[in-house]
Amino acid sequence: MKKEFKFCPLCGSNLAVRDIDGRLRPVCPKCGWVHYKNPLPASAAVARNKEGKFVLVKRAIAPGAGKWALPGGFVEIGETPEEACLRELKEETGLEGHIRRLIGVYTQQSRYYDTVIIIGYEVDVTGGNPALSDEVKELKFVSSDNIPFIPFSSHRKILETFLAGERLL
Repeated sequence: MKKEFKFCPLCGSNLAVRDIDGRLRPVCPKCGWVHYKNPLPASAAVARNKEGKFVLVKRAIAPGAGKWALPGGFVEIGETPEEACLRELKEETGLEGHIRRLIGVYTQQSRYYDTVIIIGYEVDVTGGNPALSDEVKELKFVSSDNIPFIPFSSHRKILETFLAGERLL
């Protein structure tokens, strides 16, 4: 699914491959544009209600359609990872929250997006009404002993780190 640039997005010239900073990169021989392949930043929420349960979403879209995940998504231009986390929580679940703490930063390979950096946050649910979105076909609050399989390794690591910290308290 990964697509490579063949033409310069600035001037339309055919790209060449050159050694830039010790890596082979697509470069425009006409205008000098270099395609730096960087990971995409995303955030995910372990969003807990007052009973201590956290929300999971069953995805309605790829990747992971029909599978459980933490609410989250890509960080948009002009927003912080924290803002993205709370925006995605609201968009996907109808819930509002407050960032309690950073859980950790994780990397995951994706056949759709290549490398993704996922920033996990613990979030206190502060309001809103549970609601589905175009990206979510089901949501539920679960306790730590009732977690369904989550296919995203980064989300599993976020939960493992979060739950390990909870056991220390």
